[in-house]
Amino acid sequence: MSAVEDTPDGPIEVIQVLFALHQSFGAQELCGPLEVLSNAHHKLKDPDSKAFESTIAAPSQGVTSSSGLTIKADIDFKTAHDDLKYYDVLIVPGGPAIDKLLENASTASSAPEPIPLILAFAKLQQTDPSKERTLMSVGTGSMLLAQAGILQGLAATTHPDYYTKMEIVCRDAARRGDLEQTDVMEENYVVNNARFDLGENFEENPFILTKRPDGRRKSIARKGSNAWKESVKRRESNARRASLKLGGLRVITSGGVTSGLDASLYLVAAMVSHESAQEVARVLQYTWNKGVTVEGIDV
Repeated sequence: MSAVEDTPDGPIEVIQVLFALHQSFGAQELCGPLEVLSNAHHKLKDPDSKAFESTIAAPSQGVTSSSGLTIKADIDFKTAHDDLKYYDVLIVPGGPAIDKLLENASTASSAPEPIPLILAFAKLQQTDPSKERTLMSVGTGSMLLAQAGILQGLAATTHPDYYTKMEIVCRDAARRGDLEQTDVMEENYVVNNARFDLGENFEENPFILTKRPDGRRKSIARKGSNAWKESVKRRESNARRASLKLGGLRVITSGGVTSGLDASLYLVAAMVSHESAQEVARVLQYTWNKGVTVEGIDV
């Protein structure tokens, strides 16, 4: 299923991304990240060295956004569950239908998709920590992660209109679970379980935030990760990854529509290179606004 990019250091697998859509999803919350990832390359300006390959899963062959855009799904959710082990990244866009999905999700076990897929992806990382996986939400998609109980003991953000509701959903999830709370933060995007090399000079590290932007939650303001090709050569041990929350699953939540672009650029920087992320931002004529990383480990 994975394509492979050949380099002097050996083959680098093209990173497999699965988008999980629901009816009335936010079109920009899909298209923004998809555009960023589609423009990312292992070798700058080399169209044959694509870094990501995306697959769209939906409850039906055709799924329509809140703005009327109909997308043809590549696979249904049954196939997504069957093939879940092949994916490195799961992205969950939000949209105005999130409220209805939450109403129908009285319990995580009876919840509608994509909540069961989110739970399965998180469980997969815990049972098989040998692979580095990333779970990312865009906008109100983080509400589904909260409902699933994925965000207990982590920090997260969502669309600004949903900060209070997210705190309530996270509180209720904590009561159903192990009582671990979620730190809901007013940030552009929030990354948990990152892998990064701080280096000796913080001022020169593109993933370090030395001054925290204004917000309602105090945070550990560090950003970044080793590139995917570097982490292939220097993985942390399975035991070390398994000791992290969710088996070391990298969890990224982002705010509104443009925050999804920013979080996607972070993902490119984390898994490919910072230079690749900068090149994507240049091509899209977009200014990358960074978020924060919490509970990372220095490698």
